[in-house]
Amino acid sequence: MTTVSTGTGAVREPPARVPPGERGATRIADRVVAKVAARAAREALGPPPADAGAPHATVAVHRDTARIRVFLELGYPCDIGARCAAVRRHVTERVGALVNLTVSEVAVHIERLHPPTAAGRRIR
Repeated sequence: MTTVSTGTGAVREPPARVPPGERGATRIADRVVAKVAARAAREALGPPPADAGAPHATVAVHRDTARIRVFLELGYPCDIGARCAAVRRHVTERVGALVNLTVSEVAVHIERLHPPTAAGRRIR
């Protein structure tokens, strides 16, 4: 058994080791998980169109599982299905790695498509 010095000359015993299963748990707030998911969506998409809003997300966490909804805007024309699949894949990987949650669902909602502009004017 080791002893710990208190710096005052007194010696005390170290605290008893608590088994891992009895130490408690760390809970990460849903809004933090949502911010991680939104950031992962930005990483998956690359640079947004000039007038696009940033992706945002909502989450529902139950025990160690998260259901995520990501809302984003895309430049158009593009392969919407492929872009959504890339976002789902990257959000699942990053949330799992950073906050240690199993992601059961990532629903991607496209809020707006941004067509190309010609001479500063929007094509409608």
